[in-house]
Amino acid sequence: GGMIPTVMASSYLLFPRDKQVYVNPVMGLIITLAPTIGPTVGGLVTNAFSWHWLFFVNIVPGILITTSALLLIDFDKPDWPLLRKCDWWGLAGMAGFLGSLEFVLEEGARSDWFQDETIVLFSIVSALSAVLFFWRSFTVAEPIVDLRAFRIRNFGIGCVLAFMVGVGLYGLTYLYPVYLSQIRGYSALMIGEALFVSGLAMFFTAPLTGRLMTKMDPRILMAIGFAAFAAGTWRMSGLTRDWDFWELLVPQVLRGFGMMACMVPINFMTLGALPPERLKNAASLYNLTRNLGGAVGLAVLTTLLNIRTDLHLDRLRENATQARGPVTELLAQLTQRFKDYGTDAPTMALKTLAQMVRRQGVVLAFADVFLALTVLFLLLVPTVMMLTRPATGTAPKTDAH
Repeated sequence: GGMIPTVMASSYLLFPRDKQVYVNPVMGLIITLAPTIGPTVGGLVTNAFSWHWLFFVNIVPGILITTSALLLIDFDKPDWPLLRKCDWWGLAGMAGFLGSLEFVLEEGARSDWFQDETIVLFSIVSALSAVLFFWRSFTVAEPIVDLRAFRIRNFGIGCVLAFMVGVGLYGLTYLYPVYLSQIRGYSALMIGEALFVSGLAMFFTAPLTGRLMTKMDPRILMAIGFAAFAAGTWRMSGLTRDWDFWELLVPQVLRGFGMMACMVPINFMTLGALPPERLKNAASLYNLTRNLGGAVGLAVLTTLLNIRTDLHLDRLRENATQARGPVTELLAQLTQRFKDYGTDAPTMALKTLAQMVRRQGVVLAFADVFLALTVLFLLLVPTVMMLTRPATGTAPKTDAH
């Protein structure tokens, strides 16, 4: 939460504006590659050791990074009197608003939303805290977060686009592993190996994106990225229970290319035109909207997946009755198969049929979710033209450490 907006703001303050087309691809690669290759690294670590090491593995790099930061970064001297000007009520409102909202979005789908008392309680806390936070933001002289940056057209629209990128980035990082686990029965290692393609696509697309930004309007590149992402999810809308690595290859390549082609120009056009004194606050808001998009996206996609699964199961069960010839024939075949194992053949045949119906219902629900993502990202293609291209040039001189 603190590192990414700090690094983003520093990159715009330290490098001349005409070098941003080279710095931004590196930034975008780091930001998007981490959650993309997370399932791959997580699968390798879990398979080699245990899931506990997903947490332990951060200790040594964390110590090295902390030590390096203390030795290599020229930190400003702290100005302790600023604490007296801190809007503590605004800080409390922001913590209650965003913290409770994240909890509701994370746990709501699995707790049947407002049927659960805890979800209702935290929703009320979030709403009341939001009132306090926004009231303080617009009334005090020095609010904890300066929301006036949203008045800048490019920043406001860019944050909306970043929100949508968060939906796609974190949403597909969730959907692919769930499909491979529930439908294909993949282990953590197999899921990681299958999803490594997106990381590779991002890695090779990053320098290409930087080069293209010097040759074409970033808005066109952004539109191409959203279209590529939509093409990948549209291809996934034809999903079946037999899809494996090779069927997922092209959608993942399109996803990786699309993410980089979207993220880098959005970073550049959203933050590139801001004056230095507003960059630190704006970078935090921008990062927040992308992460919030991921949280909202996961909640919406999970809920949509559950709703469409229930709908397809109801329809399939209406048709999977013994009054239908194909169903009767399948049950007879399953019964005969289970007789060879000396089990309660009729009961096992019915259980197997129920499992087949449920699996097919889930597959159809996944296809619906991918189709919904396709429509969403296609709608974003013309939206990018609402942005105005920032002027290139040298960044203003500023004391930044």
